[in-house]
Amino acid sequence: LARRFLEAGVRFVEVTHEDWDHHGFVSTAMPTRTKEIDQPVAGLLMDLAQRGLLDDTLVFWGGEFGRTPEDPTQDGRGHNSTGFSIFMAGAGLKRGIAYGRTDEYGFDAVENKVHTHDLHATLLHLMGLDHERLTYRYAGRDFRLTDVHGRVVHDIIA
Repeated sequence: LARRFLEAGVRFVEVTHEDWDHHGFVSTAMPTRTKEIDQPVAGLLMDLAQRGLLDDTLVFWGGEFGRTPEDPTQDGRGHNSTGFSIFMAGAGLKRGIAYGRTDEYGFDAVENKVHTHDLHATLLHLMGLDHERLTYRYAGRDFRLTDVHGRVVHDIIA
């Protein structure tokens, strides 16, 4: 359905999973959830690539936060705002790379850190928008999604 929307010229399509907020029971929930999404995500990417739509389509997979590698309550993981993973494809991105790294426990980003402002600037750039021009003035101050920060992460762009 997402591919058909894109073929019809819809510029933004959001595909979500109804239960992707994994705090507890990770050892049983994650295998089930990944089985639910692996084939559909792979199918979407293959469909877009076969039809030449992946070149112009940004595919973004992420969540609200990263997850800590532990949570002492119930076979789970807690919120982690200092190290998390995002999957992106298409839209002029380099293929097959991993950018950034966390420490050996997955708690903190330690290499090629990307701040939220940088992520937003990069996403907007990949969609053909200049984050610095998306500015509005309110109460005597300029505001934008990337605040007064944000740099495009050119290292991931082909």
